[in-house]
Amino acid sequence: MTAFLLIWSPGKWPWPELPDVARRVAAGVAVTDAWGCGSSRSLMPGDRVFVHRVAQAPRGVFASGYVTRAPYEVPDPTRKRGFRLCIDFVYDWLVDAHESVVVTRDELRAHPFSVQTWDAQSSGTIIKPMAEGALDKLWRERTGHRPRPPLHAA
Repeated sequence: MTAFLLIWSPGKWPWPELPDVARRVAAGVAVTDAWGCGSSRSLMPGDRVFVHRVAQAPRGVFASGYVTRAPYEVPDPTRKRGFRLCIDFVYDWLVDAHESVVVTRDELRAHPFSVQTWDAQSSGTIIKPMAEGALDKLWRERTGHRPRPPLHAA
């Protein structure tokens, strides 16, 4: 399975509803979201995504999910090309990253995670297989095994 990194920078997008969304995901609700994916058009339905908080503490990976819709163009007059690419995905795990993360940025600096560039400038970066396997293993140890949410969740 291919996994991709999505980036969240609280300075650019404060996300005040995150605590409520995290509670809903924790309760087992199949919550979907739309997210920018930079210039990457290679994310496909069923691919794994991990969301990394950057720029402000606590930094690290705090959410995971599965792509439900391949990249699509959203008009954006502030962009040179006039649009931005987004994906839709469904969360299978999400914590309130205003408070904590599941895997800290410091942990991501150690091998085998260190083979990956975690501080990407935009979302949509593919996670290298060595880092993906290690992250998936640590993720399951810390979050448990949750059933995969339906890819058609509303």
